[in-house]
Parts: sequence; C-alpha cells; structure tokens
Amino acid sequence: MMPARASTVSRPRRWATAAVLALLLILTAQILHAIHGQSLTWDEGDHIFAGYESWETHDFGLNPEHPPMVKLLATLPLLPLHLNVPPLQHRFFKTESYLDGQQLLFHNGPSDGGRYTAETLVFLARLPTVLFALAAAVLVFLAACEMFSLRAGLIALTLFCFDPTLLAFGAYVTTDMAASCTIFATIYALWRYLQRPTRARLFVVGLAAGLALAAKHSTLLLAPMLVLLLLGEFVRLWLTRTFAYPMHRAASSRLTWADGPGPPTLLRYALHLFTVLAVITVTAVLILWAFYGFRYSARPVGLALSPSLADYVGPLASIEARGILFAARFHLLPESYLYGLADVRRMANDMPSYFFGHVYLHGIWYYFPAVFLIKSTLSLLAALALTAFALARGYLRLARALWFLIAPPALYFAVAMSSHLNIGARHILPVWVFCCVLAGAGLSALIDHNRRWLYFAVAILLFQIATTLRASPNYIPYSNEAWGGPTHTYRYLSDSNTDWAQQLIATSAYLRQHHIRRCSIAYFAAPFILPADYGIPCRLLPTPDSLFTDTIVPAPAHIDTRTDGPILISAGDLSSFELGSSVLNPYQSFTNVTPTAFIEDGIFVFNGSFDIPLAAALAPTQRANALLAASNIPAALQQATLAESIAPNSVQPEIALGDALAATNNKSAARQAYARAAFTIQTMDPDARAQWLTIIQKKLAAL
Repeated sequence: MMPARASTVSRPRRWATAAVLALLLILTAQILHAIHGQSLTWDEGDHIFAGYESWETHDFGLNPEHPPMVKLLATLPLLPLHLNVPPLQHRFFKTESYLDGQQLLFHNGPSDGGRYTAETLVFLARLPTVLFALAAAVLVFLAACEMFSLRAGLIALTLFCFDPTLLAFGAYVTTDMAASCTIFATIYALWRYLQRPTRARLFVVGLAAGLALAAKHSTLLLAPMLVLLLLGEFVRLWLTRTFAYPMHRAASSRLTWADGPGPPTLLRYALHLFTVLAVITVTAVLILWAFYGFRYSARPVGLALSPSLADYVGPLASIEARGILFAARFHLLPESYLYGLADVRRMANDMPSYFFGHVYLHGIWYYFPAVFLIKSTLSLLAALALTAFALARGYLRLARALWFLIAPPALYFAVAMSSHLNIGARHILPVWVFCCVLAGAGLSALIDHNRRWLYFAVAILLFQIATTLRASPNYIPYSNEAWGGPTHTYRYLSDSNTDWAQQLIATSAYLRQHHIRRCSIAYFAAPFILPADYGIPCRLLPTPDSLFTDTIVPAPAHIDTRTDGPILISAGDLSSFELGSSVLNPYQSFTNVTPTAFIEDGIFVFNGSFDIPLAAALAPTQRANALLAASNIPAALQQATLAESIAPNSVQPEIALGDALAATNNKSAARQAYARAAFTIQTMDPDARAQWLTIIQKKLAAL
C-alpha cells in the first residue's frame, strides 16, 4: 500500500513539473521568435558597444546612464569574435556610444572585410538576456507556490509566459526585464528571510538587491520599498504582540528565534530590523562596486568624462545635485553610476511625451495608469479585478504575503506617476511581474472557495493565450482589444509603446515585395540606426534626433510619390513628440492622411502629393546656426533667409533668421523675425509656449 500512496502523491508533482517546463520552453520560443525578426532597437547599439568596451578596455564612461550588468552579460558571446572596433572620437558620451555602436554592429560584415553580419551580432547579444525573463518566470512560479499554492503558481506562470508586454522586453539588450526580475527577486527573498531567518537567506536578499542596483538606476527604489516592508513587518508584529528576535546561532547555521531574559521590546526588535536593512544595504553596495571592478573612476587612466560630473549635475535640483556630489566626494558609489543617476534625473526633467494624440512638453501624472490599462491584457485586468473581489470577500487572507506583493509595485507605480519620463510601459514593467502573482493568488483563492470559479479561471487563461498568439511576434505595439489592438496603439502612445525602431527588417521585406526602389523615410532612430543598413533604399528625411545631433539631412519641399516613390514615416516621427510641441512637427500634416500601408503597427506608408516645407527648411536652418557659430555671418544669413523663404512663420527658421540679422546689427529686421516666431509660438500649449517665449524674450533683450 505504501508504494501506491507514494505514486499517488508524486503524480501531481510530476504533472506540475512537466507543465512548468513546457511553459518555460514556450516562453523561450516566443521570445526568440520575436527577436529573430526585429531590427536593432533604439538603445541596443549603445548598450552593446559600451558593454564590449567595458570588457576590452574597462571603460565604464561610454554608457554611464545605465549600470553595467546587462551590458556585460549581453556582450559575453561577442568576446571570442574578432571584431573591428571603431576608434573613439571623444564626442559627447551619448553620441559616441550610439554612433560607435552602429559602426561596430554594421561594419563587421563581409562587405567590410569582416565575418559577422549585424543580424548575427545582435542576435548573439540578445540571447543571454533571455535569462532574465526565464529567471523572472521561475521566481513568479516559486513565489506564488510558496506564498499561496501550487495552483496559484501555475496560474501566475501562465499569465507571465503569455503576457505581450513582458514578452516584448524579454530579450533586448536593455535594462527593463533585468530590473523587473531583480526587484521581484529582492522582495521575494526578503519575504523568505522573514519566514525563516537565516544568515544564508539574508545574504540572498543582499545579493538580489546588489544585482538590482547593477541592472538599472530605478532599482534605487528598492531602498524605500525595503523600508516600507520592514516597517509593515514591525507594525504587524506590534499589533499581534508576537515579537521575536534572533538570540544566538545554532550549530545548523540557522538563526533561532527565542525570547531574551526579559520580555521583548519594541526597541530591540526595531534594532534587529534596522540591522537587517543595514546588512542588505552593505551587501548590495559591495556587489554594485564589484561590477565596476571596485574602481571609482568611470574611465581608464588618460580618459575623463566630458562634461565632468560636477558640470553635468548643474541643471538638477539643488538637493539632487548636492546629494550626488556628496557621494562623489567620498567615493560612496562609482563615478559612472553617479553620472548615470544624474543623467536619469535630467532625462526625467526634460523629456516630452505623447498621449492620446497630444504632445506635452513634460509628463502627465495619469500617463502610467492609462498605459497600464491599455497595455495589459483584458485577461490580466479581469484576474486583478477578481483578486480585488476575493480580498473584499475575505477569500484571500495572507496579510504578510499580500503586503509584500502590493506595497512594492504600488510605491514604484506612484513614483512613476510623479515622473516626467513618460515614454513607455517598460518603465513600469516590474508592476506586471507582481500582478501576475497577485492574479494567480486571487483566482486560486476563488477556486478554493467554490470550484465553479475554475471555469472562469480557465476562460481567462485561454483568452490570455489567444490574445498573445494573435499579437505574436510583434509585441511592442500591443494594446488590448478594448483599445482597438496593436494597430491603434499609435493613436494613444508613442516611443517604446509602439515604435522602438524594431521594424526595419519587416520594412525591407515590404519594399522588396512591392518592388520599391525609390522612397523617402523619416525614421525614429535615425541617425543612430540607419535604414540603409537593412537594405532599405529610401532617402532619409530629417527627424528630431537628426536635429539634436546636428546631423544635416536635406529634404525637398515637395514630394510626389508617383515619381519619387512612397513616403515612410515611423510612428515616433509622425508625432515628433521629442520636439515638445505639434507646432514644431515637420510631418504634422500627415496625421490627417490615410496611409496606404502600416508596417508592423509602427511605420506608415503614404502615397500622393505632399508639401513638407518645414522638413525642407530644417537643413538650411541647421547650416545657418552652424555658420553663425563659426562667425561666418554672411553665409549664415544666406542660409537663414533660404530657410525662412521655404517655411515662413515657422519657429526654427524665423529664430535662425533673427539670430543672423542680429549678428549683422540689423536689429529692426531681427525683431520682426523674432516677432513672427513669437506669433507662431502663441499657438503652442502653455508649457511649450512659455519655454519658447522665454527664449524669444532673451534674444530680444540682447538686442
């Protein structure tokens, strides 16, 4: 009888193990299928070049805006290869690493005397990053099982493995999945430590926290998360009067918990929790230092950050700048890490956003709640609603576990809402990881209460699988059916929510299929990623980033696609949200035109006859500014006059003309040019209008 019983007990375990392995294989297959057909995304070339150089030259100053862990892991497969590395040109660090990344990846193929195509190098670099998605999936399953039940773990794992938003960022050489994985790992490890405190478990918490710090700067939010969780633990024990604290170490290396010589006190337990926090902090910081080779300087001897850290923190709020410089003065954290922290804060302060067809100069507080509702599957939203119902009815009662699953993502979400960096769901990706476990727990609790809930749970999971398979393999522009699906995402959101420069392989295939050899393209990632590198024969059109990098891209004022071929505009450039106002958008007129085709839900194809005067005026505007900086005033005036004649009353050409006229001391004509610019500026939204009018007022005052 005993063997039969053992077989009965082990059968569900074998079935569960097989199910978990199958789900993990499906997760891996979905991610690999997606990345194999996607071109280099916005930040990957930057990360890959910086990671490769960190291995080869120990230079952590090429991409300091992100910690090194993901970059180092991703570029491990590239180290045995013999690659031609472009020499440093000592440009601004972002320009240097982005453009050198493009050179490294696209100029090591047979046409350049090398052996490796860009597709090969990018795929090799992406492969190791799949580990973060797999690790996060395993942790989701284990946490749900340990906190709740095996059924909860299987539901949570299924939701995770078939979530389009998680799949979208499952294997890029970027930091989002790594941060999500390590944040969740840290919180789960702390929960396990408090369940059974041992030194080994406490070290695991510190290890996970250190890996998180080495993944992304936003993981600094672990500090308030851990404080909040430990404070909650203190309050919970205070309310239940069940204080305990470690008194001695047993021979088994496990810390035992027992009363001391007198009754336990609030102070003694508070000191214990403070010690736990201190141990985690010290361990995490040491691990972070290890990723930088325990070296403070960001760059090797003979090289320095430009601008310096002291100069780079200048635009930050006083308290932020003082805090970073204090840490730098006493070498509390590596220089590269501190520089990146300053860069993150500067980006958050200065980045425009696009939301429901409107361009904002800064972020808006309700951006991320809307993003979560748009980018989450209807299945996940339904499961979370049912979890709330289970909580309200008392079917889900594990207070400590729920506190650990709700408090960290709630804090992360609240901080994101207060941030102005509104450029993608990936910035709240950790929230989805926690939600999978919560949803699994809620559905499992309902099933425990009444078996009929099993039918609802199965329906939710089947719909989750169906909606994800329907979106495959193009997960980035996913939005759920209530918002019209992926083909409508561009109407509400931009940047990495829909167009992250992943569509060039599909675009190249579209052009070949339709035998198109003449065309024009405004591409979101140009000039950092060039369509020509994917065999796309289109003439480049100017973009916000060609302006920001002072890359002059000439364009005609009129395009007739019958003779010049179709116009392709990626979603990020159709809105041109990076410019901060629709008034500055050279392609604003296209927003009211029905495209001929829509490639991978992110690149529009237009046919017809189109006037693009502002796009054409940008090149002479840039030349005028460059010539004026070089004190070639006559040539600058000539170019500025040309730009203004092409796009009269446009802000950038009129300001360039005003500056050139002011340099010739023609103050009256300069005032008229500035006045024309100011008249157009008045049509902007309040924030952008205030910013640009301030610029005009300063120029007028200088006259």
